[in-house]
Amino acid sequence: MCFSIMSMESGTTPVPLTLRVRRACDHQDMPFQLRYIGVPEGTGNNNSRPTIVRSSIDIGTSASIIEFLTELGCRVDFEYMARGYMFRKGRMKITVSKIFKLTNGKPQDTVEPISQSYLVELSVLAPSGQDAIAEDMRNFAEQLRPLVVLEKVDIKRMPMSLP
Repeated sequence: MCFSIMSMESGTTPVPLTLRVRRACDHQDMPFQLRYIGVPEGTGNNNSRPTIVRSSIDIGTSASIIEFLTELGCRVDFEYMARGYMFRKGRMKITVSKIFKLTNGKPQDTVEPISQSYLVELSVLAPSGQDAIAEDMRNFAEQLRPLVVLEKVDIKRMPMSLP
């Protein structure tokens, strides 16, 4: 689930703050995960970097996190389900998943695929300023090029809700 709330920074125009809540549907006893993903660094010259660099914070929470965020004034922007596989290559995490939209509420039985394609995501958790990892990611992405089209996603052009 993707939640948003308007944030006021030192008297400027309101900026939406986005928080994501996720959980494993097949392991109900696992904790929920709350994630904040920051804005891309260096957005003016984003094409010169091999990857998008953003700060992120992950927190393990209880199931009451949804109620807590709602009480804070957050609203649900969209909700989706991802089914797929995760692989590791060193510090890199590669996920290959199909994205589904929920059709009639919450049950897992009522999902339909958004597309026939799979989403391939390559990510690394790294301290700020480590650009060598970005080159490793680009080299790995080049190896996948015959099978998949990998590209950086322009966050500003993404729709705020899933179809």
